[in-house]
Amino acid sequence: MKFQITNLEEWNVVIKQILPKLIHPILLLKGNLGAGKTTFSQFLLKELGSQDEISSPTYSIVNEYNTPKGKVFHFDLYRLKSVEEAYDFGIEEYLENCFLSIIEWPEIYMDELDAYDFHQMTITNTESGREIEFN
Repeated sequence: MKFQITNLEEWNVVIKQILPKLIHPILLLKGNLGAGKTTFSQFLLKELGSQDEISSPTYSIVNEYNTPKGKVFHFDLYRLKSVEEAYDFGIEEYLENCFLSIIEWPEIYMDELDAYDFHQMTITNTESGREIEFN
């Protein structure tokens, strides 16, 4: 699925189309700095019914949110230098004990994700807004 958006409100349209297709418990978010990965996550979590304050997990590495469907973990692996650091904070335990895990900057952990079913979304900045590809 591909989308073009030019303003924040259009994230809601993207979410409403992606949510029914979200059947796997892991969603990988790829894109450059400032592409909108955390913004997308905020809109998604609100649509899932989270009442929590949603923020970027850049410094905490993982944030936990409650939704009526279960726990959602939001990861930002940007600062990790090795896959061992992911194991050190217990990423596998998180991935196996939630409704959904959203992983920004998943590249360092990609080989380990072969054991899981996941979706992938890429957000690209364009001159007129953002292009989103979901599969």
